[in-house]
Amino acid sequence: MSILNEISQNLQCGKAKVVKELVQKAIDEGISAESILKEGLLDGMGVIGEKFKNDEVYVPDVLIAARAMSAGSELLKPLLASSGVKATGKVVLGTVAGDLHDIGKNLVRMMMEGKGLEVIDLGIDVSAERFVETAVREDAHAICCSALLTTTMGEIKNVIDAAIQAGIRDKVTIMIGGAPVTDSFCKMVGADIYTADAASAADAAVQVCSR
Repeated sequence: MSILNEISQNLQCGKAKVVKELVQKAIDEGISAESILKEGLLDGMGVIGEKFKNDEVYVPDVLIAARAMSAGSELLKPLLASSGVKATGKVVLGTVAGDLHDIGKNLVRMMMEGKGLEVIDLGIDVSAERFVETAVREDAHAICCSALLTTTMGEIKNVIDAAIQAGIRDKVTIMIGGAPVTDSFCKMVGADIYTADAASAADAAVQVCSR
C-alpha cells in the first residue's frame, strides 16, 4: 500500500496521530504537498463524505475524520502556501442572525474543506451585512447561510437583499440549508441553491467554484 493510500485509510478511521506521522513521513520522502493533500487527505475525506451521504457513517465519524484531516493539513499549510497551491474556491459560511446553532454549519465546513475549498466560517448569529461585507472583501464565490429555526429563516432574505444592495448579487452564489429550509423556500426568497445535507452542500459548492 502506498503511503498516500495509508494516509487516506487512516484518516477514514479517524486516527489523527497516525495521519500526522504519515504526512510527515511523506513530506520527508519528498512527495509534493499537493499530492499528499489531494491523494491522501482529500481522498480519505471524500470517501467519508460519500459514506455520510449514504448513511453508512454518522456525525461522530465525520468529526473524528475531520480532526485527522486537520492534523495532517496543519503540516501541509506552509508548504502549500510556498508552492503557490491555491484552494479550488472560496466560500463564506455562517448561521444567520438570531440563530445560535452550529453543529450543521460545522459539518458543512468540514465537508467543504474536505473537498479542497477555502471556507471563511463567520460562526453563529451572523448579520446580513457581515455575510456580504466578507464576501466582497474576500472575493468569495459563494455565501452559504444556515438557519435551524423557522423564526430565523427570514434572515436569509435579508442576506439576499444585502447582496443586491451591495451590487454583488450576480457575482456570488447564495446557498442555503438547515432543518426547516426547503427547496420551495429557496425559490421563494430568491436564493440559488438549497441542499438537504452537508455532503451535498460541499458537492454543490465545488460545482459553483469551478464555473
